[in-house]
Amino acid sequence: MDRRSSLKKFMILSGGLVSLPAWANGWKLQDVSSGGSHFLEGQEDLLASLVDTILPPGEDGVGGIKVGVDQFLIKLFDRCYEVEVQENIQTRMKSLHEKAEMMFGRSFKDCDQLQRQELLTACANSENESEKNFFELIKSESIRGFRTSREVMIKYYKYRVAPGFYHGCVDVEMG
Repeated sequence: MDRRSSLKKFMILSGGLVSLPAWANGWKLQDVSSGGSHFLEGQEDLLASLVDTILPPGEDGVGGIKVGVDQFLIKLFDRCYEVEVQENIQTRMKSLHEKAEMMFGRSFKDCDQLQRQELLTACANSENESEKNFFELIKSESIRGFRTSREVMIKYYKYRVAPGFYHGCVDVEMG
């Protein structure tokens, strides 16, 4: 093993770690996002409408849109699913938009809640396997995104990062 080379790499790495806090001060996820989405602007709005239909706001006003499930799905589908699944999602979203235009004379996002539910129910009960898979994927991932959101985890599941507390300076009686 070459000690000089190892020490040189270690010193470079240490210098990078020392300068990291100055570089990372005040950054946001949007500042360091890796590339754009494969969804177009209209498709992102359609996906938000799908989330709003599946997880509408309840009495307390908490719904899928409020906790950011639509943004979660965009990142999830972009980063975690294969190209074939991404293409099926885009194809099915286009088909859903066309069905809404044909049945109700307006886009899916402009339909009311009952019309959207009717379109999604037809999609869920379809004989077409890719349509069924699309609906099940959107539904299951929307629910997962909602249940694991910060607001829902803390407010409804009473989640705490560390159960219990650490009190380091406690007097101990010896006796």
